[in-house]
Amino acid sequence: MIKNEKVMRLEIRKITGFEKVKAMNFVWKVFLEFEAPLFTDEGIESFRKFITNKDIIKILEVYGAYENEKIIGAIATRKRGNHIALFFVDGKHHRQGIGRKLFEVVLKNSTSDIITVNSSPFATGFYHKLGFVDIDKEQTENGMRFTPMKYHK
Repeated sequence: MIKNEKVMRLEIRKITGFEKVKAMNFVWKVFLEFEAPLFTDEGIESFRKFITNKDIIKILEVYGAYENEKIIGAIATRKRGNHIALFFVDGKHHRQGIGRKLFEVVLKNSTSDIITVNSSPFATGFYHKLGFVDIDKEQTENGMRFTPMKYHK
């Protein structure tokens, strides 16, 4: 008996132009599922404003993970690749190495030996697995909870 297995074709690529809007829509969907339950209404609105601010989105360097042309993960950096501003993987694809592959792209393109992130409560365990360490205790700003972290290459 032959097993019929779905072959995943994963492609990581830089996202530019109008594709950034699609990526932010993806980020919003995943945020609502995993992060929003841990945030206040103010925090949810602050995050929405961040990902819909055209001036901010324009300066972000964004990479996407695509499975058969469908976005299943996204990572965005600022400060010349040295600060992770957004990092989301579709829930159906957690624990499949997609986040690690996205992070490897950031490592390759970063201009510093240190990468920082303000991790949401949901993602701190994942960042610890990547090798990030806390540099301060959890904080709340504009209703958004986060732990400042850093990674040394």
